[in-house]
Amino acid sequence: MNNSAANTGRVLWAGLRALLVLTVVCGVLYPLAVTGAAQLAFPGKANGSEIEDASGKVVGSELIGQRYDLPLKDGEDTPAPDLRWFQPRPSNGLGTNSVNTRYSIILSGATNRSGDNAELIRWVKDAKAAVVEDNSTADHQVKPSDVPADAVTSSGSGLDPHISPAYAKLQVHRVAERNGLPVAQVDRLVADHTDGRILGFVGEPRVNVLKLNIALKQLVATKG
Repeated sequence: MNNSAANTGRVLWAGLRALLVLTVVCGVLYPLAVTGAAQLAFPGKANGSEIEDASGKVVGSELIGQRYDLPLKDGEDTPAPDLRWFQPRPSNGLGTNSVNTRYSIILSGATNRSGDNAELIRWVKDAKAAVVEDNSTADHQVKPSDVPADAVTSSGSGLDPHISPAYAKLQVHRVAERNGLPVAQVDRLVADHTDGRILGFVGEPRVNVLKLNIALKQLVATKG
């Protein structure tokens, strides 16, 4: 009995020591080493790829989209887009039944609806009609055939911070009119903020909406 108890005690003590060592190594030393290396080598990415405006204020992340809406009015459930700014793609559909209309990180995910789903089809049609109406100006009429897919559909995560150059260009006339800027100047702004394919062949050209709107805000502030 005494030998059995002693053996059990040694096994328990060995297990406890292993637990303590692994806790220190895996729960303290390894996270500190990885965090330290990331802060030294990639401080911007390690801290969330934060984006600052011209005043130095953090206004968002390079990796996560956000909306640009007017303040909610009394009785409203869904805010209207602030059409002075370039708008992102929908975040998982439109309407009160969609998964995520506010780029809320905790709700990241796709709509999980098939291409022939009646609700998804209705969302896309409503979104296309809204894009045509919002972006048509007195001297520029947007046609339904001009609306690219990313203007009416969300990304797989629902958090994509980018839009296609085609969608950005579609918004140029509206943004120029709302801000009292020349169309050519806003068009040039889009071109300057269009990123090409990674390594020249991976992915598609894209425009980061937050970066574009920060540049637009600076342009508006300095006009005249």
